[in-house]
Amino acid sequence: MSRLAIPATIADAPEASRPLLDAVAKQLGSVPNLFRAVSVSPQALEGHLGMFGALGKGSLPAATRERIALAVAEVNGCDYCLSAHTYIGRNLAKLDDAEITANRSGASNDPKADVAVRFAAKVARERGRVTDADVAAVKAAGYTDAQAIEIVQHVALNVWTNFFNTVFQTPIDFPVVEARSETRRAA
Repeated sequence: MSRLAIPATIADAPEASRPLLDAVAKQLGSVPNLFRAVSVSPQALEGHLGMFGALGKGSLPAATRERIALAVAEVNGCDYCLSAHTYIGRNLAKLDDAEITANRSGASNDPKADVAVRFAAKVARERGRVTDADVAAVKAAGYTDAQAIEIVQHVALNVWTNFFNTVFQTPIDFPVVEARSETRRAA
């Protein structure tokens, strides 16, 4: 059960959040619980959607963004985000089960994406305390400085949603995927 009173509909959300939720509904076809929960604070919703939208215009492929989201959700043991990004990864980014399993383990079966996912998982696990060699590996794989920045920004965005959903126990409205038990013990 959620620790927040989540607006049941767009009309139940604060007035300032309604146009933002309408835009989410137009883009996704529905308004997932995460967005309705965040809408309790119109400013938080605006900030979340702003970062999400800006990063969506970045140069990392959508599949790589989903891979990072899965890796970070597993690091943080967030069932909501694992469920959402498994669904999105399969249905929109067209990731197969083997790839999703690799992503949840902080890796990828795609050689270039593997470097980005490993880096993102390390950034999340180590709270940004990575080595010169870690950054050099990202660049050696062909990522630009701008893309390296985007990888870190995706980690930050996903850590925020992971923490939000875990703190407020957002009800999962996707097919449920649970974090591995070893992730829960480590968290």
